[in-house]
Amino acid sequence: MNSKDYYQVLGVARGASEDEIKKAYRRLAHQHHPDKTGGSEDRFKEINEAYQVLSDKKKRESYDRFGTADPTQGFGGGVSWEGFSGFDAQGFGDMGDLGDVFETLFENFGGRPRRRTYSHGSDLEVKEEIELKDSLRGTVRHLRFATFSTCETCKGKGADSDAGFSQCGACGGRGEVRVDKRTFFGSFSQVKACTQCHGSGQIPNKICRSCEGNGRKTATREVDVEILPGIEDNQLIKVKGMGEAGERGSASGDLYIRIRIKPHAIFERRGNDLVMKYELKLSDLFLGKKISISTLGGNDVSIEIPAHFNLKDLFHIPGEGMPRFGSRGRGDLLVDFILKAPKKLSTKARKTLEDISGEL
Repeated sequence: MNSKDYYQVLGVARGASEDEIKKAYRRLAHQHHPDKTGGSEDRFKEINEAYQVLSDKKKRESYDRFGTADPTQGFGGGVSWEGFSGFDAQGFGDMGDLGDVFETLFENFGGRPRRRTYSHGSDLEVKEEIELKDSLRGTVRHLRFATFSTCETCKGKGADSDAGFSQCGACGGRGEVRVDKRTFFGSFSQVKACTQCHGSGQIPNKICRSCEGNGRKTATREVDVEILPGIEDNQLIKVKGMGEAGERGSASGDLYIRIRIKPHAIFERRGNDLVMKYELKLSDLFLGKKISISTLGGNDVSIEIPAHFNLKDLFHIPGEGMPRFGSRGRGDLLVDFILKAPKKLSTKARKTLEDISGEL
């Protein structure tokens, strides 16, 4: 059994989340790094050992169950903390780009470098407000929005094609350069896209003046969007490739339309059902008269309230609710009856009610 309490070493509870463990580790490692004034190499190793176990799901499960885990089963059979003697303690707090660190590690352990070129266009989100009736029947909306669009002058290339291209001197036409990096895990060499030619290996002899070489420029973009029947409030519609245009002909982002449905004065949506209130007259109830209900779709439905119906319950009118989005069928219209007593009864009406009170 391991005598060390790794949770105590990091100062976190046994049920701490991954994020809490990571934050505690960064704070303590920065505080006790040997290169810092007042730092301790032994304490630093202890903190790293605890983090290696608690940050690994399988090792943490083993430690929680059996009180032991081997913290050296890491990258390729073990991590030697003594190997990081040249680590810059002042830069330790900037560990936000851990993706680059791990990418570098995998590249150095046999993974193929991933060549990156121009920036992919960002996704966009716009809001479109519709009426409840539009979500019942479906509608088509014409949207206009400002974003980066492909430059029409150079067709997204960012250069004058007639002037030709020259080999990039910074990368020798390879489109990528090797960068030496010092990280928490040691010193590594990493292949990066060349910042001069943006990964293409070529430099245009003459850039496009219209877009200043970016291949895109701010413009108003337009698109027709079909909103299907049954769409719900806050639901997203995705239009692929209609987002922000990428740099120099790279892929565009996607457009997301967030649908907001305006509140209706009469109908309230509950899932696929619609709920409405209806003021019911006593006379219609007592005489069993048919009641005409106007639906959201505009048609009138004639109903009868059955005997012994509890007015506290909702009356169901099948198939007069909302369409089920993406499938067949519809919900119901639920009628919430409100029974209102008359303001004043005439003497004749009062006597009539007294005569028939035994039947009510």
